[in-house]
Amino acid sequence: MKAILALEDGTIVEGEGWGAEGTALGELVFATPFTGYEEALTDPSYKGQILMLTYPLIGNYGVSGAKFQSEGIKVEGLVVREKCDFPSHYKINRGIEQFLRAEGVPAISEIDTRMLTIKTRQYGTMKACLKVVEDYSEDEKATALELARTQPDISELDLIEQVTCEKYYRIKGKEGGKRIAVLDLGVKRNILKNLAERDLDIFVFPANTEESEIRGSEPDALLLSNGPGDPKRGKNAMRVVKNFAGEIPIFGICLGLQIIALALGCDTYKLKFGHRGANQPVKDLKSGHVYITAQNHGFAVDKDSMDGVVELTQINANDDTVEGFENHYLGIKCVQYHPEASPGPWDTEQMFFDELVNYTR
Repeated sequence: MKAILALEDGTIVEGEGWGAEGTALGELVFATPFTGYEEALTDPSYKGQILMLTYPLIGNYGVSGAKFQSEGIKVEGLVVREKCDFPSHYKINRGIEQFLRAEGVPAISEIDTRMLTIKTRQYGTMKACLKVVEDYSEDEKATALELARTQPDISELDLIEQVTCEKYYRIKGKEGGKRIAVLDLGVKRNILKNLAERDLDIFVFPANTEESEIRGSEPDALLLSNGPGDPKRGKNAMRVVKNFAGEIPIFGICLGLQIIALALGCDTYKLKFGHRGANQPVKDLKSGHVYITAQNHGFAVDKDSMDGVVELTQINANDDTVEGFENHYLGIKCVQYHPEASPGPWDTEQMFFDELVNYTR
């Protein structure tokens, strides 16, 4: 099959189409990890986006399902330089093309991903259209470009509703253990796994759950998860934070941090091209230590808006953007990066989740 990738600035690239035949719309974003495409493809935070992986060869260890971060693929489409047609790994049960085809996700390869990454870094994230077809004409190219330009901006989309759980569920912990309510904004499985490993009794609620229903689980702490899109769309989550602030400890990861910041009166903004990858350096302002972290976000908290509201605890060593804050009086602690990794390094996993448990006691 053949494929067209059109960007809103007029760029059109042609390559090999694979995965599922069809059309994908979304922001074109790039991520830099060498491995971890199973985790990335199934990360709910990528909903509404076409994912481009900068590592040039993708699919060489196939797909096992062991590292999935949700029940299926969440990216709208996939862009790679080269796909591996002959994967090898002892846990493999299918190849990446079979996986994409089964999930109805189109992909393109044999294109210059370096050029597209440089363009994105220079001009910022752009809306895109990916079409995989048997053959195409000049009219097809024009149509793809029109679709790229006329689709809604990501800030206009209610993406959280598309990835949150449909109904409440519980992951039982140790008898008599502390209870934590998780507001599912697109929670990754490894976050829940880390909580379960620490014997917490976990109550997971859909993103639109009312504060009264969450309160009915008698939680000892509240966690707002990662998720996709603009944090300003998370109106209900903000209300939940306002209702629980000062009563029980509140934690946030990625989108959860941004929504908590908004609930407390801070502001957020869209980054030029975001942070997505497994090697983002984060500096802890108290210890001076620098941690290598996994990240996947396109928005950030406005540092100037935090004055007098929360204490800045960590910054990104590359661009000084907010990576963590806390408010001891209200019992709030948040991080912008992903301490659960998947994919990525485990530098901050124990530090964040162990402190969460200690905070909750």
